[in-house]
Amino acid sequence: MSSANIWLLDDDASIRYVLTETLQDAGYRVRAFEASAQALEALHSGPAPEVLFTDIRMPGGSGLDFLEAVKRLHPTLPVIVMSAFTDIRNTAGAYRGGAFDYLAKPFNLDDVLALVEKALPAAQPEPETETPASGSDTGLVGHSPAMRELFRQIGRMAQVPLSVLITGETGTGKELVARALHQESPRAGKPFVALNTAAIPDELLESELFGHEAGAFTGASARRIGRFEQAQGGSLFLDEIGDMPLALQTRLLRVLAEGEFYRVGGRELIRVDVRVIAATHQPLESLVASQRFRADVLHRLNVLRIELPPLRARKTDIPELAKHFFARAAEQLGGTPKLPRKALLEAMQAYDWPGNVRELENACWRMASGTAQAHLAVADWQHRPDGNTVQNNSQAWEQGLFQETLQLLQAGHTGVHAQLKERFETCVLDAALQFNDGHRQQAALSLGLGRNTLTRKLGAKPRKKDSE
Repeated sequence: MSSANIWLLDDDASIRYVLTETLQDAGYRVRAFEASAQALEALHSGPAPEVLFTDIRMPGGSGLDFLEAVKRLHPTLPVIVMSAFTDIRNTAGAYRGGAFDYLAKPFNLDDVLALVEKALPAAQPEPETETPASGSDTGLVGHSPAMRELFRQIGRMAQVPLSVLITGETGTGKELVARALHQESPRAGKPFVALNTAAIPDELLESELFGHEAGAFTGASARRIGRFEQAQGGSLFLDEIGDMPLALQTRLLRVLAEGEFYRVGGRELIRVDVRVIAATHQPLESLVASQRFRADVLHRLNVLRIELPPLRARKTDIPELAKHFFARAAEQLGGTPKLPRKALLEAMQAYDWPGNVRELENACWRMASGTAQAHLAVADWQHRPDGNTVQNNSQAWEQGLFQETLQLLQAGHTGVHAQLKERFETCVLDAALQFNDGHRQQAALSLGLGRNTLTRKLGAKPRKKDSE
């Protein structure tokens, strides 16, 4: 059992207690601090620990500032940054500052022990990189476990100058991830150039990528600088790389391998320093098997890989995403952001969104521009992405009622009208209460009833929670 010395810095006494007990039970010697000044004083006055855990947000100083101070004193000390506020800025800031790893709260204690075992052998100093802090919004929104893991990956991969392949379904935000990788990297001050290879005709794509000399082909009246040269020193994002013609993949391979190429019709060898980030919704391994994509190009692109989750795998992010898109729509359309009602957000979370985040964004823009009301309800989502309109839903409901009536009559039931009427009223009243967040007065108004009538119809039967 190891007796390594572990230090903890967190202003939350419960976190310090749990981590101390867990690490001591595992045989480690633990020293805990509640303020960064205490920990820095201990680092100045005595031997450093083998591993150090620090929170990010603490009274009296940022954990990232503390990390910077620690790295000046002990560059090889593995520091594990902890935070309940997981986003691109925090994760990238931690890795940029030299953190060994990033631990999102709430965490699994087994993960804590695994990280310690992983960190203990780390004794080699990491290369120092000074990266301009990114002040721009990446557009990546969400705090689900899938998004927190994505932020960790971006924070790690942004710091190394290797090619990245981003995979995932259409509409999951691959270009946003590519931009985040660039913005949080040492190349942030250089160009970010994006090209959708599927949107350019095959006969023009070579010139788009590598440029051409005057007279290289009919219509080439002047020299043109291609996307690789435009991205010099920065990042080139090649979207839908799976649609690139095989012949052009051969030329791409040389740039990936050697960092050099010739313009179309040119004799001058052009050398570039460009980080290539590629993306596709297609399974490239299957394209390689069917000889529609070169295996050597895949190997050059697939050095680092990020698999983006579909929106249906992170539905807890949908309310935050919707509010984000309503706010953006308000900026463009003017006025204050629309406020989605609880029932609308629940309906949106229940939908699987085959078009992913892009489909959700489009739906939010349609709703924001389709009504002058400040609050958005389920009814405002009339043109749903599943193709159902209010009229279609109405027809389906009427057909269902017709079939239900037939089945009850065929089964020999009597009093069918009263039975169905009671069920109908129950559904209508419950829907009105949910739509109005349980407010009876508002529910009555929306149904065209008096409040006393609504109260009488509700009766004394137990129902979903409502409010006066």
